[in-house]
Amino acid sequence: MRRLIPAALFCALLSATARGDESIRLDVVDDAIPKSLTGAPGNADAGKKVFLTRTLGNCLACHQVSQLKSEEFHGEFGPSLDGVAGRYNTAQLRLIVADPKRIFVDTVMPAFYKNDGLNRVRPEFVGKPVLTAAQVEDVVAFLETLK
Repeated sequence: MRRLIPAALFCALLSATARGDESIRLDVVDDAIPKSLTGAPGNADAGKKVFLTRTLGNCLACHQVSQLKSEEFHGEFGPSLDGVAGRYNTAQLRLIVADPKRIFVDTVMPAFYKNDGLNRVRPEFVGKPVLTAAQVEDVVAFLETLK
């Protein structure tokens, strides 16, 4: 029985973190997040899928990408992402995806990896980021292909 109590406590803490009950802390240095959020590089193919999926990144709703011209519904609200990897380095792209208001104060782009200080969040999403750390890394890996 004594072994079950620590195990149960550990599981409770793990599930609280997984649900997003704890604030996400980003290690921002000079308008960038130098270290991977997961400790590993992202997967560009998986990032493209997140980028295109309406229930995940849905990036094409606001941005145009010539490389994806076969996809429908490119937005014109955000800047074109053609050449974005030439304008920003990996660490800057990571922050732009995770919490763009840290760099572009007036942007309407959502913070994809933030779970506090947000406005008009539906109750079922309170305390949860839009994307996981791995999905952010995947999107960054995809953005790095846009040179």
